[in-house]
Amino acid sequence: MNESQRSKGLGAAARVTALASSVMDLHVKIALQEVDREKRRLISGGIFLATGGMLMLFALLAIELILILWLQKNFNWSLELCLLSSLFINISLAGLSLRIGGYLTKGPYLPETLEGISKTTKAVLGKN
Repeated sequence: MNESQRSKGLGAAARVTALASSVMDLHVKIALQEVDREKRRLISGGIFLATGGMLMLFALLAIELILILWLQKNFNWSLELCLLSSLFINISLAGLSLRIGGYLTKGPYLPETLEGISKTTKAVLGKN
C-alpha cells in the first residue's frame, strides 16, 4: 500500500469516527432530554399519588365514623364496643396487608438495588 492509499483510508476512518461520534452525541442529548421529561413525570405522578392517598385516608376515616354510628344506632352497641370492633377490623386488615406486602417484596435483588435501599434507609434514619 502506498502513502496516498493509506491517507485516504485514514481520512475515511476519521470521517466515519466523526460521524459515529456525532450520532452518539445526538443520542446522549436525546436520552438526557427524555430523562428530564421522565423525571418531571415521575415527580408529578408522586405528588398526585400522595394527594390521592391522603384523600383516601380521609374517606376511610369518614366510612369508619359512619360504621361506628350505624353500629350504635342499629345494634344499640356502646361506643367502646363499636370502637373495639373497628379496631379489630383495622388490625386484621393491616396484618393481612403487611403479610401480603412482605411476600410480594421478597425476592432476589440486584446489588445496585440493595445499595440504593441501604443508602436511602441510612439517609432517612440520619445515619452516616
